[in-house]
Amino acid sequence: MLRARLTRWLESVWYGKVTPPWPLGVLEAVYLRGLWLRRWMYRKRFFRVGRPAAPVIVVGNLTVGGTGKTPVVTWLARELAQRGWRPGVALRGYRGRIQRATLVGADSRADEFGDEAVLQYKAASCPVAIGVDRVQAAELLIERAGCNVIICDDGLQHWALRRDFELVVIDGERRFGNGRLLPAGPLREPLTRLALLDAVVVNGGEPQAGELPLTVGGSQAMNLRVPGQLVALSQWRGLTVHAVAGIGNPQRFFRMLEALGINVIAHPLPDHHAYRGNELEFADQLPVLITEKDAVKCAAFANERVYVVPVEAQLPAQLADRIHNALHQLPRIRS
Repeated sequence: MLRARLTRWLESVWYGKVTPPWPLGVLEAVYLRGLWLRRWMYRKRFFRVGRPAAPVIVVGNLTVGGTGKTPVVTWLARELAQRGWRPGVALRGYRGRIQRATLVGADSRADEFGDEAVLQYKAASCPVAIGVDRVQAAELLIERAGCNVIICDDGLQHWALRRDFELVVIDGERRFGNGRLLPAGPLREPLTRLALLDAVVVNGGEPQAGELPLTVGGSQAMNLRVPGQLVALSQWRGLTVHAVAGIGNPQRFFRMLEALGINVIAHPLPDHHAYRGNELEFADQLPVLITEKDAVKCAAFANERVYVVPVEAQLPAQLADRIHNALHQLPRIRS
């Protein structure tokens, strides 16, 4: 509960009209100096930069919290596969117990590999590897899974990994909050970083010049106890449901359901929440809707009223074509 309260307070500072307390400003200056020093150390080769034997695409964000990276990675993996590539997804495996580079499998558990890694394995239909060292994870995908292009999920600030294409996802509603760096604001890097990126994708809101629109949505819900039991979300129009979300921006999930005419009793939880089981239990008999990211942790104890809502990203096909063409122009492609 302390973590949840701290998260709510920080978000009120970052995205509200609350002036950051001066200690946060001091820590922001320290963070900026450390960020500059770390980048300088990589540029001067004091720290090793790994170069996998396949092109690397990084999908990341400039802010803390959810912006919609996961469905973008899934979309990109499918689009590249349709264009003849053999993609693999590398990610850290945040909140999982396994630290070394390891391939994710059908029996992999979220508590060991991280919720996002298990979700990507189920959704992207391509090999997935985790590892604190993203270079080793990428090499594992190349050597063991035969991948010839690596998509790094949330690796924008992982400078130990050489990348060939950088894509950032922005929350179009909250954008960059107060525009300040951690912990005084939500930014992981200064906004000047935007000018160095290959593509900027905006999830919701109004895209600005040079930004590509991203729409994330779903139309069906699947019973978590009976996977073949599908319900069109339109059937709950005008009805009331519980909605539980332990993701970076739970309100986005709730608003998506409300936009479909569903009356939502919202239950936001911290990102990567470790479910105990009682979070999905309510005294009434209303349906309980959860996200795919939460579902990989809840299948063991969910009752028959719990439904997962799969979502898909919709992006301009020209983005996949642009990345496809850019990769073919690189000198170190594995065929």
